[in-house]
Amino acid sequence: MTRILLLGAGRSASSLIQYLLRHAAAESWHLTVADVQPAHLVPVLAAHTEYARAIPFDVHDEAQLEELVPQADIVVSMLPALFHAPVARACVRHRRHLVTASYVSEEIRALHAEAEAAGVTVLMECGLDPGLDHMSAMRILADIRRRGGRLTSFKSYCGGLLAPESEGENPWQYKFTWNPRNVVLAGQSTAKFLEAGRLRFIPYQQLFARTELLTVPGFGEFEGYANRDSLSYRAPYGLEAIPTMLRGTLRRPGYCAAWHALVRLGLTDDTVHLANPATLTWRELLEAYLPATTTAADVASRVAAYLQLDPQGPEMQRLAWLELFSDRLVGLPDATPAQLLEKLLTEKWALQPHDKDMIVMQHQFEYELNGRQYAQTSSLVVLGDDAVHTAMAKTVGLPVGMAVRRLAQGRLTRRGVVIPTLPEVYEPILTELELDYGIRFVEEEHVLPMAEAAAIRK
Repeated sequence: MTRILLLGAGRSASSLIQYLLRHAAAESWHLTVADVQPAHLVPVLAAHTEYARAIPFDVHDEAQLEELVPQADIVVSMLPALFHAPVARACVRHRRHLVTASYVSEEIRALHAEAEAAGVTVLMECGLDPGLDHMSAMRILADIRRRGGRLTSFKSYCGGLLAPESEGENPWQYKFTWNPRNVVLAGQSTAKFLEAGRLRFIPYQQLFARTELLTVPGFGEFEGYANRDSLSYRAPYGLEAIPTMLRGTLRRPGYCAAWHALVRLGLTDDTVHLANPATLTWRELLEAYLPATTTAADVASRVAAYLQLDPQGPEMQRLAWLELFSDRLVGLPDATPAQLLEKLLTEKWALQPHDKDMIVMQHQFEYELNGRQYAQTSSLVVLGDDAVHTAMAKTVGLPVGMAVRRLAQGRLTRRGVVIPTLPEVYEPILTELELDYGIRFVEEEHVLPMAEAAAIRK
């Protein structure tokens, strides 16, 4: 029997747990789900007590981690990213495989040689983004190379959004399907990418003001902004010489301009505690960020003037919808602005039971083949079932579960710190997602007109 330990059972773990339970009997698995609040798992595991159990787990309890890891053959961590390093060290020390959906940190990257020597696979970035973006991109890149094409541009965008029927009257067209704190702090490192052979940087203060519009067939327009360090994936993707490379995040049009207003106001700052009382109102908080004045203008008018926005424009309408100009209490004492904003948005952007979310991903390739310049897009849209079985949970959890299954079957043999850019990892996962879950990419390709191709070459 293969013993699987799942650490963390939060909002993105529902589809993963279902997948592991679905295959547990046939694959001879025993699943232990360790979570800070395991009570919510009792009805989920009730019909599977032969091969599944839930236990309480304190992520700060190193002794408990040291006890649990040796009892497993494969550890799956769905904990917040900052806790993966101690889990990875414990797995390497006890020679246990590890699978996560999070980015490879420098701390974990440093474990590669030790993990390889110990015969351990530390499979990272195996969720949605990062994860399915790597897998689907690598499959198309491999096909273009097989045909003799030379890549000239690669852009990849992904976003967790609301399904069209759940956007309703929410002018942001957005609710949380992922960690709210990560959304509030998104983009706070300078974005780096390549454009026409030149290095480009976008500082956080300008990130949400520099967006690109794209269309996904059947679902309309989206805007993308650059995400983190796109250059770090040139080597893993084999694109060291490519002139243009960018990875970005998707939102509905208008979101980024309004978020840029929040950035300019200082409300996403997480570096300074305000020493504020919990009874501070949002109107008072915004007034504290505005230049002093002797006029009797209301705070909304002053914000519009300060940011040079149309008082009746869409950005101000979105800010007003959040009740930023109201006497609503901030509700947290001595907090950072980002913490106050997160608390507000967690209430305003909460998924309701009837809501459905949507995952949108699009890759854009340009390449030369036989003297012609081609453009190809690969688009994925996944809709959630409800507020629990979300598209985010599916697209994060299912690839993780499928990777665990491959490891348990002995079919994933690469050791050390690995991401799913290898055919032995991504091919079976993409095939299973398509055949068993209907999760598939739609591809379109066309020849670029000569003038456009010449401009791209320049």
